[in-house]
Amino acid sequence: MYNGKTMFIAGHARLPQGMAAKSVFETLTITAEVDTTYGVILEASCTLATEHGREFIGNLLKGISLQDGVEEAIESIKKYYRGKATNALIAALKDLDLHFQQMKQEEKIN
Repeated sequence: MYNGKTMFIAGHARLPQGMAAKSVFETLTITAEVDTTYGVILEASCTLATEHGREFIGNLLKGISLQDGVEEAIESIKKYYRGKATNALIAALKDLDLHFQQMKQEEKIN
């Protein structure tokens, strides 16, 4: 049973030409289950073509607090991921963060 202490957020970005995932998806998506109190990413996944890539990005993002912004996560992607999807991953992460910030703003209003 769902306890209301997490939220599911998705961020999207266009994939560059020449990527394996481009034949299946037009966009790259990062999804995350985020703690609603502290904004910590508990689990994350993405639509990279390989399971290994998806797991790597999930592990890279796990534990990052969106309340602190996404700069730490962006720097980790730049440093540890060397693939054609770097810019798409960063754009999708920024989109995910935008949705998180919008949800937090809505909570303040309500």
